[in-house]
Amino acid sequence: MNKTVIALAALLAVLVLTAPTAPAAPAEAVPLKYDIYVRGAFNGWGTDNLLAYKGKGIYEADVLVSPGNHAFKIGSKDWSAEWVADPAASVRVDLERAYPLATQAGPEDYLFTRQTATFRFRVDVSDRARPVLSVTRLPAPAQTATLDPHKDAAATRTLDFATWDGKQEHARFSSPDPAAPLRTYVHSTTMQLRDPGPQFASYQEDAALPRVRSGNLAFDALFALAVHEMRQDSVKEIRDGNYNGNAPIPCDCFETGEKWHYVWTRDLSYAAELGLAMLDPQRVRNSLEFKLSGWRDGVTKAAHVAGTADGLQIVQDTGSGGSWPVSTDRVTWAFAAEETLNNLAPAERPAFAARALQALSNTIENDRLAAFDQATGLYTGEESFLDWRDQSYAAWIPSDLASMASSAALSTNVAHYKALTLAAQLAREQGDPARAKRYGDWAAALKRSINTRLWLPDEGMYSSLTAAHFDGAPLHKFDWLGQALAIVTGVADGERARSILARYPHGPMGAPVIWPQQQGMPVYHNRAMWPFVTAYGLRAAALGRHAGVADAAYDALIRGAALNLSNMENLEWLSGQPVLLDEAHPELIGPVINSRRQLWSVGGYIGMVVRNVFGVSATAAGIRLQPFVTTRLRAGMIGADGVATLRNLRLRGHAIDVTLHLPADAGSNHAAGIYAVEGILLNGQPAGPDIRWDQLRAENTIEIRFGKAAADAQPMRRVQADPYREDPAVFGPREPVVKSMTRDAAGHPVLTVGGPGEAAGVTYNVYRDGKPVAQGLAAGAWTDRGAPANACYAVEAQFGAGANRSHHSQPLCIGSVVDIAATDARVAASVALAGPNARFAETHLANWGKPDDHFAVRDVRVPQDGDYAVQVRYHNGANQVNLGISGGVKWLTVKDGAGAIVAQGVVQLPHARIDKANTPTVFSTPLAAKLAAHASYRIEMSDFFNMSYLESNSSFSAAGGVEGPSNRFDIYGVRLLRVR
Repeated sequence: MNKTVIALAALLAVLVLTAPTAPAAPAEAVPLKYDIYVRGAFNGWGTDNLLAYKGKGIYEADVLVSPGNHAFKIGSKDWSAEWVADPAASVRVDLERAYPLATQAGPEDYLFTRQTATFRFRVDVSDRARPVLSVTRLPAPAQTATLDPHKDAAATRTLDFATWDGKQEHARFSSPDPAAPLRTYVHSTTMQLRDPGPQFASYQEDAALPRVRSGNLAFDALFALAVHEMRQDSVKEIRDGNYNGNAPIPCDCFETGEKWHYVWTRDLSYAAELGLAMLDPQRVRNSLEFKLSGWRDGVTKAAHVAGTADGLQIVQDTGSGGSWPVSTDRVTWAFAAEETLNNLAPAERPAFAARALQALSNTIENDRLAAFDQATGLYTGEESFLDWRDQSYAAWIPSDLASMASSAALSTNVAHYKALTLAAQLAREQGDPARAKRYGDWAAALKRSINTRLWLPDEGMYSSLTAAHFDGAPLHKFDWLGQALAIVTGVADGERARSILARYPHGPMGAPVIWPQQQGMPVYHNRAMWPFVTAYGLRAAALGRHAGVADAAYDALIRGAALNLSNMENLEWLSGQPVLLDEAHPELIGPVINSRRQLWSVGGYIGMVVRNVFGVSATAAGIRLQPFVTTRLRAGMIGADGVATLRNLRLRGHAIDVTLHLPADAGSNHAAGIYAVEGILLNGQPAGPDIRWDQLRAENTIEIRFGKAAADAQPMRRVQADPYREDPAVFGPREPVVKSMTRDAAGHPVLTVGGPGEAAGVTYNVYRDGKPVAQGLAAGAWTDRGAPANACYAVEAQFGAGANRSHHSQPLCIGSVVDIAATDARVAASVALAGPNARFAETHLANWGKPDDHFAVRDVRVPQDGDYAVQVRYHNGANQVNLGISGGVKWLTVKDGAGAIVAQGVVQLPHARIDKANTPTVFSTPLAAKLAAHASYRIEMSDFFNMSYLESNSSFSAAGGVEGPSNRFDIYGVRLLRVR
């Protein structure tokens, strides 16, 4: 090259390097001071999908979404920012369309997709007061060749499953080395999975955990899958967007599932009692300890609150209307605690037993004050786990959660029974006979009340719940968890247990969690089958020796895990699908939320194998052997030689191998039957079904030999319907309404009854004060010629005689009423009156309820002697009706003129709906008081407590959390209604 050219090039390079550069553009400021996320049913409402800032006011997130109609919102991790398309109604979001968002709480929006695809959620916050959402579908990636995951496998096994519409789905299992001490399995399915991902999975057996050898590779693999998923749910830290700023919380605990990374009391408790406490009692104990809490710093225990000074009690972490005591199934903790105590090493048991008794005692004593109805002998509170109120309660209940709070549920009452019996047992063990007698007596009385108040002889089952205050009738509504728990705990005697097992309905894929189904609701609790509930149904069937119900449960649990490659949260009950894609009715698609490796489903499958098939359970004294093998299970899941072994089960430091020896019969067309146990050998020596801990060595073999199967001819109720139709055979009518209530010339009440467009053949039943007074009425007017001076009425719809029934209508009462507004001169309070505004149309006492706030009404008089319901008229907008820990819980007292207490107790003021304008007021739960017309009374309200007073909620992001306890609401007045 020419030297001149080289020199010129060098000079140009120097000029470029030394020339002044243009100033860099300043970095664009991020418009929002907090992160926002796409949160919905496709990600467990979590914070996995961050909207990343792209500049110029634009945030984007690409989300892989499976087929379905998915609820979602745009929200911050603590939900302090929540954006929806319409605060008054859900909106189905169409692609490529702009949706201005309201920056306030409201119902979920929905995205519908027929196929798995990636969607780009774009939020433009150029106008921060009115962000705009749009959603687009991204192009699908190029298809790759499908590989056979079972290629070159040494052994394979296929399970075939008929579908509801006459087709077939298949699950295939293989192992590269079936003779290996620890196998690796490959598992594939033909069914379209709920969540995006490959149609196959691989998992391995764990040397530290039990494994099965049954002669059936598929059965062995599915147990290995459940154990593998238990390991996946075993974590070192947990997190939830509502706690600790979504930062990890150290805890050697069980998380709740793939989409739920926290510990929830009821999920953990049922999972542990079903199976997890046998395999990992220490981790269960850690998790149970995490769900205990004392008072947070600065809380002073109110005068009427029971328990020890530290307040240690069980946390009610989820529920309606602001958690406890609208929901009181925190006592399910006792199921897990008992099972953990049975499985903990002897050196670890005493400390946990002492702490368990203290927590149970404080919980029991305060639940007795806040949620026990002396009139019925039952505990009030939401149905256990069925905490999506729209799915299993009357349509009017979400707008009147005090009515939910005052109803009594079977499942929750059975959980209270378990808490009482365990506390009594622990008190006896710890040398406290007085407390043992107290709780034992309460438990016995509760059992009697459940059997007296909730048993429906015409149905041969327990009612799942009673109607609310001013009604109180046991409803013709049923749930499989409540029925099964009644059998498992011994609340149901043998005759009742047999009746339940014969009469609770089963579809072709198994038992639904509620019966009948509710119209107009998507699949979740409604129209669903939950594996953990099925597992409790299996436990009940084994105790009742019912082969048909047991086989339905075995089939449902095996099918669900096999076709979904995981133990799913729930399935549509008539089809067994993880999502029923109802394109004609996208609002009904579901289950609307679902998760793989759901903890209680995992526990249910493990328990099915260990406790039911092999029959091993732990007691305080030792192990109990009660295998329940049906002819159908043996034919389908155990090899031709009839030998199956559970290896390396470790209980309290003892390693145990359990081998079943069944008749060598590989036939597949057996009449329903149960194999009888003929003999048991422990380490080669004859033994009985109960083996003491001190009889076990470090290494043990147990052999159980069976004789011929005994035929089982017990009846079983089977139903079938098209899953895409709201068939009266499996659905209840919508609840009716009392359109008007007047009096005729003679003063008799006249009710005009109707329903929301029911089909022909619907009739109506009238209840007065919770008792039926008229049946089989047509729509229209009905006169109660036998009415007393004071009465409350509710109406129920029915699809003809003996057919499915609705929930009851909201009660209407004809008793005299005394209303006293907050503006009345007789009212004295520690907060000033606030005037009407855009949302609240009346003058009221705003934000009343700090611990030292006072409220009183003097010189209260009633027009007639009698029984009165005293209620506070209020509004609690601290959080939404389905969220939070800030339901109002206060102590209400009625005193006579001399200052003597006439009536006192806890009243509840749960969260209430907030409308765009003129938010309606609601009434608290009632306090019963017997009052005289000639007397003057004083009503006082003071503090009690709610879950926000507990230390465990000090990091909660919303009301009652990081900013301190919240037990506040707006007071509009009081009402005294004469009843009965």
